[in-house]
Amino acid sequence: MGQNSKPTPHPTPLDNDPLDCLRLIRSRRVGAVTWHRLLAEHGSVADALRQLPEVARSAGVDNYAPCPVEVARHELAQGRLAGARLIIWGDAAYPMSLVDLPDAPPVLWVQGDAALLQRPMVAMVGARNASSLGLRMARRLAEGLGQAGLVVVSGLARGIDAEAHQATLSTGTVAVQAGGVDVIYPEENAKLAADILAQGCRVSEQPMGLQPQARHFPLRNRIVAGLSRAVVVVEAAARSGSLITARTALDQGRDVLVVPGHPFDARAAGCNMLIRDGATLVRGPADVLEAIGGAVVPFVPAASPLVDDSPADPLPDPLPGPVPPRRPLADIAALHSQILARLGPSPLAEDQLIRDLAMPPAMVASQLLTLELEGRVLRAPGGLLSRAD
Repeated sequence: MGQNSKPTPHPTPLDNDPLDCLRLIRSRRVGAVTWHRLLAEHGSVADALRQLPEVARSAGVDNYAPCPVEVARHELAQGRLAGARLIIWGDAAYPMSLVDLPDAPPVLWVQGDAALLQRPMVAMVGARNASSLGLRMARRLAEGLGQAGLVVVSGLARGIDAEAHQATLSTGTVAVQAGGVDVIYPEENAKLAADILAQGCRVSEQPMGLQPQARHFPLRNRIVAGLSRAVVVVEAAARSGSLITARTALDQGRDVLVVPGHPFDARAAGCNMLIRDGATLVRGPADVLEAIGGAVVPFVPAASPLVDDSPADPLPDPLPGPVPPRRPLADIAALHSQILARLGPSPLAEDQLIRDLAMPPAMVASQLLTLELEGRVLRAPGGLLSRAD
């Protein structure tokens, strides 16, 4: 499903002032497609800026003014303060995989190791409220792909995105952000974002300091897909941003690879739909490598194999001392939500759930009993748990 697109060579460098490039893309009613059209028609960014008021007037917009030079200067200054690098379409450092897209971002703010953008990449996306099985699968896939020499790209969201980034910090990961590259969203991923800054790469086409809004996420998703040879989907609801990324990838000529899920789990409905419609089913890293084809230089350290056969981490020790006092109702409700978010229709071992939650076994066990009595969790022989609804 989908075909790998062959990136075109880098275009001739624009040799334009970065200030002009920023002013053009930050001007009102100028998006990526319009930016490229104006550049093609007028030959340079500076000429496009000069002609922009007349272009707007011919489209029925009077008294049009491009982005003020002071605004662009302020953005450049904010980028310098944040330690970010501005990469412009046409620069040698601009990602080759984005060059031939009709809506290629004209500018990219980059923090961290920009050299990762020149390596072969695979995107991994999925549910924010991912199950334990989904998170484990994402981790296994990401680690295997990283060890095979691929950079893993995702969107820094909670759930599958965060798991994929965390698993590939040492082998190469790129986080594409919906807001400014200096704005961390969601805030709970602040530590992960700092780790990516130190070991990987963070990218955004948006102005520095921009707080992300709903309309920015589809724009981010096209970059996630565009950077990649293929998009791997791990748990996605029937209506989700992950499906938008998958469809964008297909439009861009990228492969879409999907991990199947339980038919009764809403978090897998989108994945199963994609497989029904012809997406490649994925069982492990080898399936992804086979699907994308071509030689990839393995990651040099490669200390761990594609499949981790080492013993599972030991269970967390219970809290020492006497039985703790009753937890506040809000804390109990939050723990219930975490347990239910990790469970799905597919059975999960109780000890694995406890490891995933990283909480004392006694604490989890007592609340599991409550959820069982309420009929919200089902227990099968062998200590296997599943969600009832």
